Order: sequence, then structure tokens, then C-alpha cells
Amino acid sequence: MLYQPWPWYIAGPLIALVMAVLILMGKRFGMSSNLETFCSIGGAGKFTDYFKVDLKSRRWNLLVVLGSVIGGFLGAHLLSPNPAVQISEKTVTKLNELGFESAGTAYLPTELFSMEALTKPLVWIILLVAGFLVGFGTRYAGGCTSGHAISGLSNLQRPSLIAVIGFFIGGLIMVHVLFPLIFGS
Repeated sequence: MLYQPWPWYIAGPLIALVMAVLILMGKRFGMSSNLETFCSIGGAGKFTDYFKVDLKSRRWNLLVVLGSVIGGFLGAHLLSPNPAVQISEKTVTKLNELGFESAGTAYLPTELFSMEALTKPLVWIILLVAGFLVGFGTRYAGGCTSGHAISGLSNLQRPSLIAVIGFFIGGLIMVHVLFPLIFGS
């Protein structure tokens, strides 16, 4: 069972259980808030009041980061019997047409995330612009996809619903409009 994706009727209730416990404890889940915590630990509070936060109240969420790193490592190296990604043949064909020969064989496209790719200036520009946009969007939306989609929606927050709808619309625009413009020849 550990080597297969978990069906929604197992994973969904587990997420709901975790969220119920967090709500009862008065905690909010989200990965981007850890970036604020890391900046505060690094001394950013000396330069701006935004990063002057109570670090003790945020320690528990740092365990989420540690668990994600350890869980990701274990999942990738011990619980993934097949490194191929299960995506449709139509998607693989479209990605191959755009120059992504690693489509369907790797979780991250080696054309963007390999050591050889980092020697290309265009890859650096794409990754830097994308990183800036993700960081700006996370800050502007007041949280990341996991924080809004899991924590915010489970707390019935209208801003989280608006943000999640925006995430989906942005994802569709990226995949169907911008991605072919950036990578199409």
C-alpha cells in the first residue's frame, strides 16, 4: 500500500483529521509562513518590523518543514519503486514537442533542473523570474497554495476560496498560454 498513490477516501480524511486537530489547537497550517520564520531567525527583524515575530509560537511549524524534507526523501528514495511519472501520453507528446524529452520519465524536467541546464542563461532567467513571481504572489495572497487550499478552506475563509480559485486560473493560463509561449520555438 505504501508503494501506490493513496486514494482520495484515505488521504482526504487523513488531511481532514490533521486539520481538525490543528483547528482545535488554534494553529494554522502553511508552508510559506515558515519562510517568514526563517527570515526572522536569520535576523531580518533588525531591518524591518514585519519580521519581528514570536519565534516560540512558530516552532511547531518548523517541524512541518523538517517532516516534509524527511518524508520527501524517504518517499523518493525508499517508497518509489518506479521513477517514471504517470501522466497521459497526450501530455508526454505535447511536452516532447516543446523540447522536454524527460517528460514521463522524471518528476522534475531535467531540461530545467539538471546541472547542465544551469549553464544556460535562459534557464536562470526563467527560474529567477518564476521564483520572484511565486514569492510575490505568496506574499500578496497572504499565504501559499497549501495554506489557503488546506488550512484556509477548512476554516471557511472567503479570501482563501478567492485565492484558490486564482491559483487554478493562474495554473490554467500558465499551462495553456504562457508555457507554450516560453518553451515553444
